[in-house]
Amino acid sequence: MFKNTVLFSLFFVFGCQAQTKHKTSNPVKTGAEQIEQYLNKLNGKTIGIVANQTSIIENKKGNYRHLVDSLLASGVSVKKVFAPEHGFRGKADAGERVEDDTDKRTGLPIISLYGTHKKPTAEDLEGLDLMVFDIQDVGVRFYTYISTLHYVMEACAEQHIPVLVLDRPNPNRHYIDGPILEEKHKSFIGMHPVPVVYGMTIGEYARMINGEKWLDNGIACDLEVISLKDYNDAMRYELPVKPSPNLPNATSINLYPSLCFFEGTNVNAGRGTDDQFQVFGSPYLDSKVFEYHYTPQPNEGSTYPKNQDQLCFGKDLRQHKYLNEIHLDWLLEAYAHTEDKGTFFIPFFTKLAGTQQLQEQIEDVMTSNEIKATWKAGLDKFKRIRSKYTLY
Repeated sequence: MFKNTVLFSLFFVFGCQAQTKHKTSNPVKTGAEQIEQYLNKLNGKTIGIVANQTSIIENKKGNYRHLVDSLLASGVSVKKVFAPEHGFRGKADAGERVEDDTDKRTGLPIISLYGTHKKPTAEDLEGLDLMVFDIQDVGVRFYTYISTLHYVMEACAEQHIPVLVLDRPNPNRHYIDGPILEEKHKSFIGMHPVPVVYGMTIGEYARMINGEKWLDNGIACDLEVISLKDYNDAMRYELPVKPSPNLPNATSINLYPSLCFFEGTNVNAGRGTDDQFQVFGSPYLDSKVFEYHYTPQPNEGSTYPKNQDQLCFGKDLRQHKYLNEIHLDWLLEAYAHTEDKGTFFIPFFTKLAGTQQLQEQIEDVMTSNEIKATWKAGLDKFKRIRSKYTLY
């Protein structure tokens, strides 16, 4: 998820009716779609909302309407919109700074939480009675929407403003895996001592942030979660819209926890193609071992892709089976067959991994099973913590 740009008008989203339907084994009602459960909590109050292109509600005809549009139509006094990384419409590149803006259709101010600051200021929150948070997450530690959630909860707690999280399914909730983030490697792409894949919805995660006292000075946010309806762990939930520009489909979302480690190397993970996080390749990999090839070019969500205009050799994973764990073998194989091992890793790798140990283990030629064995104690401890906050 990583130029200056201006957030686009809400007009693009207001009134849009996407035709894609939820692809689940059972119909799921998101928190946002259960408006009867929370409308009375909003009426008569001045509302702020953290939202992006995923903040949509399905109607009975299978079409979608943006939550902000629905709330305004219901007479709710929405006064400010807060936008995370990628902006309100989800078009900005990963890591690209997003500026504040004013919606030309409604006059609502759009406050960027990925521009001059990532935590709402007291001035940003002035005049609000309640903050609504409705963003689709993908259940991966370095996907920054949970960091935005943390800062929103913290800022609202400091200003005594309640937060209402409208829960959404986690498409990667079916497993828990990866190294636990170490405190010394804390950053906006990893703020909490959790594994890379933590197996919780964003509503459950908010409960954990509060319960584990991870907010500054151990303060607690006045938090309420509108839970999912007709949802369980066995369901495979496919998102109706892209959660960010470089996660275009269910395959990319499933492979993302495994392939995103390449973002901390000289290997391209499909950015600059139409198959983001479904292929990987590099000019520095052995073309005799890696026969699949492609050339990254600028496109939506990747203005300057890694290894742009260079022929990259790697693998096509678009037909790969559904993963129930982080697959390290692709990373290990790429390292083993790279041209210059001294230039394979970049410092960003440690931020992604949340520990220096993973790079050291790869450099020491440990196998995937040997590396994963070192994760077990941390994962077992986290699972006990997680169990206190799950809702489904």
